[in-house]
Amino acid sequence: MSTLQRVIANAVAAVDRAGRIVKEVLHSGSLGIIDKAQDDLQTEADRSAQKCIVASLSKSFPRMKIIGEEGAQEGMAAKDDWIVKELDGAVLKETLPSDLAGVDEKDIVCWVDPLDGTKEYTQGLLDHVTVLVGFAVGGKAVAGVVHQPFYNYTKQADPFKQGRTMWGIVGLGVRGITPAVPASGKIITTTRSHSSPTINACIEAMKPTEVIRVGGAGHKVLLLIEGQAHAYVFPSPGCKKWDTCAPEALLEAAGGALTDIHGSKILYHADVDHPNWGGVLATCKRDLLPQYLREVPESVRQALPVLGQKL
Repeated sequence: MSTLQRVIANAVAAVDRAGRIVKEVLHSGSLGIIDKAQDDLQTEADRSAQKCIVASLSKSFPRMKIIGEEGAQEGMAAKDDWIVKELDGAVLKETLPSDLAGVDEKDIVCWVDPLDGTKEYTQGLLDHVTVLVGFAVGGKAVAGVVHQPFYNYTKQADPFKQGRTMWGIVGLGVRGITPAVPASGKIITTTRSHSSPTINACIEAMKPTEVIRVGGAGHKVLLLIEGQAHAYVFPSPGCKKWDTCAPEALLEAAGGALTDIHGSKILYHADVDHPNWGGVLATCKRDLLPQYLREVPESVRQALPVLGQKL
């Protein structure tokens, strides 16, 4: 089997363990909150989940470049029972697209957000929380693993029976989630807690029938894939590469598209700047993207730099 296939299979197993850690920290009653910057929170769950994921992947794939939100050294002090060596069997049964089958380990860049939606996590908005592990080859997001630790938490009382893991490979499809498209209207999802005049002006110009304001890039993209929203609009440099790599791959594998606000591809090379300076624009179906790009006001375009290569 291919190296990339084994990497994804290990990531699927590792995010399940990381999700358990996220729940353990929450139910311990001691979140260990640190404010890294203005309104940029980190908890013990962020730190420990990253140790689990990074240590697991680096143990089996030492030549793969791994970039995590919580710093380069977070994988060094993982507890023994946090290091996952297993490979998910369902991933191993798949056949990768031919262009990905021969990828070398050293050519894979892994982007890790151990807890996307940290602020919502601290506020009890648990359905907004995801664990994100994305893989890029040649600067392009090609595979993503997304875990929702608290999925179904309002119906399932046992926290360790909650949760779901989804993964996707561009050119293969998605698993663990069923793609759909909203039946009607023009529904846009955007940031819950980091709004601005630029963001509001852009959304207003698009004349949506409904705006869903939620936390977490991963959660917003899941709304697109499951047919709860048509577009994710965020004309701001607030998102980072670890926020979008896994969701972008999952969305593209499901038939959608994710670019910056100018329609340029977001690049995920190992040495790229971490912020998405051009913002984020994503649609549930790829053929909807041009319409939303046309509706971005010129004032919004001018507020964000043009980077990357347009589709």
